[in-house]
Amino acid sequence: MFNDSRNAFWQALILTVAIFLIGISIGIAYEGSRLTKVNDYYTLSEISLMDAFALSKLTDVINATDAASCKVLIDSNTEFADRIYNEAIILERYEDSGRLTDSIKLSHKKYDLLRTLLWINLMNIPETCKKDTSVIIYLYEYNTEDLVKKATNRVWSRILFDLKQKVGNNILLIPIAADSDLTSLNSLILKFNISDYPVLIIDDKKVLFEVGSVDEIEKYLK
Repeated sequence: MFNDSRNAFWQALILTVAIFLIGISIGIAYEGSRLTKVNDYYTLSEISLMDAFALSKLTDVINATDAASCKVLIDSNTEFADRIYNEAIILERYEDSGRLTDSIKLSHKKYDLLRTLLWINLMNIPETCKKDTSVIIYLYEYNTEDLVKKATNRVWSRILFDLKQKVGNNILLIPIAADSDLTSLNSLILKFNISDYPVLIIDDKKVLFEVGSVDEIEKYLK
């Protein structure tokens, strides 16, 4: 009787460990498939950004600021901004579903670099070309453990999503994690004397530390 009980205990333990290991393996494999998708998205976005950079440089060379050239510049950057914004939503959904490795976190940082480069590229576009389009930079803390800030980030993200749905291509919305430890991003942030997050920078001029509704933001748009 005693041996039967001990055998049953070990059998149950081995079965439990086996199920646990299988579960972990499936989870890692699932995250690996998601990471592959994210990397594919990133590669396409990287190509689009380089293309936008090349287009901006070409415009500089030929000194083209006419309406047609401006439209091409704005349309290309708008398309790219919308692409990485939508991919940010996908990445956020993956993160919310749980993370077994740091790979998704690394992908997030790579995207933050792309968004920073887009911000820099937009700074080089002549103001005459951006007269009907506002650029909104949304800076937030990604690695914070502060529950209040996490809740605030979610509220701001929802408001900005609603704003984007309302005004569409009249804005270029670029969310960037301010704590990504990127030298280029840190240098840009220094220009605005920002010490707390989240924050919105509109057209590199107006800085908003409080956001309560879509209407509040619309007042500062072009």
